[in-house]
Amino acid sequence: MAEAVVHGDSHAHQAHATVSTEVHQQHPLKVYFVVWGWLFVLSAFSYLVDYIGIQGHLRWSLILLFMMLKAGLIVAVFMHMAWERLALAYAILLPPLAILVFVGIMVAESDYTLLSRLTFFAQ
Repeated sequence: MAEAVVHGDSHAHQAHATVSTEVHQQHPLKVYFVVWGWLFVLSAFSYLVDYIGIQGHLRWSLILLFMMLKAGLIVAVFMHMAWERLALAYAILLPPLAILVFVGIMVAESDYTLLSRLTFFAQ
């Protein structure tokens, strides 16, 4: 091994060259600043909904829309999901979506159960 180092082994040089040319994924800072700007704008819109005094379903729809947009930006950029493999994105994003679907089913079922109880057990 000492002879290889003294004589400048080309194989060791190639191994070093391979290590030094590894590709690391670097994102420009501009992407993060743009996302921070969008998060600020969406947060301002969310607070503006309350400041203006919008009420009812429109209020909650707008707040939830802005919340989901902000969460999507955070997951896509700051958690690097936009640059991940599709299988990993599905593994992380599909379970919460399935939970939301099941919660929606439970809400619909709870209305039916309440209606049944009021119909059959009311005095």
